[in-house]
Amino acid sequence: MLKRISFLFLLSLFVFSCNGKKEKSKETPVEELEEIEQTETSLPLQDLNLPDGFKIEVFAEGIDGARSMAMGDDGTLFVGTRNEKTVYALQDLNGDYRAEKIMVLDSTLEVPNGIAFKDGALYVAEVGRLLRYPNIEQQLSSPPQPEVIYDDYPTEFHHGWKYIAFGPDGKLYVPVGAPCNICERSDEDERYATITRMNPDGSNREIYAKGVRNTVGFTWHPETGELWFTDNGRDMMGDDIPPCELNRVTESGQHFGYPYCHGGTVKDPEFGDKFPCSDFVAPVQAMGAHVAPLGVKFYTGNMFPNTYKGYAFIAEHGSWNRSSKVGYKISLVKLKDNEAVSYETFIDGWLNDDTQEAFGRPVDILFLADGSMLISDDFGDAIYRVSYSDTQLAKL
Repeated sequence: MLKRISFLFLLSLFVFSCNGKKEKSKETPVEELEEIEQTETSLPLQDLNLPDGFKIEVFAEGIDGARSMAMGDDGTLFVGTRNEKTVYALQDLNGDYRAEKIMVLDSTLEVPNGIAFKDGALYVAEVGRLLRYPNIEQQLSSPPQPEVIYDDYPTEFHHGWKYIAFGPDGKLYVPVGAPCNICERSDEDERYATITRMNPDGSNREIYAKGVRNTVGFTWHPETGELWFTDNGRDMMGDDIPPCELNRVTESGQHFGYPYCHGGTVKDPEFGDKFPCSDFVAPVQAMGAHVAPLGVKFYTGNMFPNTYKGYAFIAEHGSWNRSSKVGYKISLVKLKDNEAVSYETFIDGWLNDDTQEAFGRPVDILFLADGSMLISDDFGDAIYRVSYSDTQLAKL
């Protein structure tokens, strides 16, 4: 599917390249789109490969640049974007697992990749600040102007988009990516290459984890309560190194290696002599180089077979600078005693290995109350739903 690039977006890139920063966004009233008529999807879902008994369908299509997802208390699915400047609200009005109604809450935000929901409020992360829309599901037709709860994050665009989520401690977790491919700039701002956390009102911000190059997905283990996060490995070291990572934080203040060590064992050619890899926390699972792991979630539902419970599902967005593309799939990390025992493919086929062309790039994962899985796709502009049933298995 060809991506639409507007003149205004190109102009914004020009302004950024000249100034190094973007203008703060201005809030706009909600724009309500017409209800979507149920039609056959144009996406080639038949090209996707799933385990026996599983089925993938379109939950919503035409969601330009769909990225992070968050579910409201009343069943509204909120979807963030990156370059599209938009946050969407999707509603399944008749319970058929297809969104019939799509609303645009704001279309002038500064890279609103990260969204989270808590106590009736929608939280949105721009590059440099955090916004809160209180009581949002009762005001979708006329949403309130957002409250700015924090506005002092770095404004660099490089790795400036954020994934946000509330932890079991009630705090809001917000990463700050490294403003480069590889650099050592913590002396300029100690928050670079970290995961921070704060109270829901923006107070008491602190650094929780260090040495994190660019995480765009994290979650908490359902039994231990530990934070697990994906991290994108550095570029320009070749096709096969360094690996991307799945990490686990066991205590506040741990350092995960960047920019000195990658994947637990790979010394950085520029900064690696400063500290040995043994000084840092190694990943739970070293993933493929350049696969770009983003969203990660543990399965706790009851729809999938019991063997999947407690396993980590990861959205691999896919490579952009490798001689042959990799990723573009949903992977599965199986765990035993809180340690990884295997790393394998769960769904693939968005990338045609022969032609090297892709029709989709998975971004985020969210599990519904019935145990089915939603997957966002910012290239196919879609949200997919993955379900399992013995009936589907019997048809094979």
